[in-house]
Amino acid sequence: MINTIIFDFGDIFINLEKDRAIAAFEKLGLKGPNEELLQANEKFERGQIKEDQFLETFQKFLPEADIEEIRSAWNAVIGDFPLYRLEFLQLLSNKYRLFLLTNTDQIHIHEFEENVGVSFFSDFYQCFEKVYYSFEMGMRKPDSQIFSYILNKHDLSPKRTLFIDDKKENTDAAAALGINVWNLQVGKEDVVELFEKKILQ
Repeated sequence: MINTIIFDFGDIFINLEKDRAIAAFEKLGLKGPNEELLQANEKFERGQIKEDQFLETFQKFLPEADIEEIRSAWNAVIGDFPLYRLEFLQLLSNKYRLFLLTNTDQIHIHEFEENVGVSFFSDFYQCFEKVYYSFEMGMRKPDSQIFSYILNKHDLSPKRTLFIDDKKENTDAAAALGINVWNLQVGKEDVVELFEKKILQ
């Protein structure tokens, strides 16, 4: 029987507005991501470069844009966090050991906290035994060691642990370690449907 649930954050609890972010960057003159920007993003998610270094990478391709315009476009992806998902999580926290494991970078985390306010994000974080950010850990999903670290750190049994994420490469990496997974389909499924999936039996 499952006694522990590890959750992703983006598109599991908070909605991501990817089209809005793409449009914001197009308005600044960036037609889409390129290899240098993707590599910078991965380094930023691993905590290997600082916030200003990451944002300055965009300036190479957007010389007319200032840092705050770039930050605003980057944060355009952050959508709403429906209250019903927080209420569902609070109910779960009474019955299961809960962890948050996210590649969400520090710019987006700050934007989320600013948007929802102290009361809301405090209630959210309090549901978890521990919140894990990739940029603090120096590794990111789908690195297998990020899952192994949490299992070992908290003496968790893979067979009794469920991992929920919207990206298949992440759930595949967890499943390879024997962890139960739900690869949630964004737009078709919602985390509050967890019990309907009969995964926790």
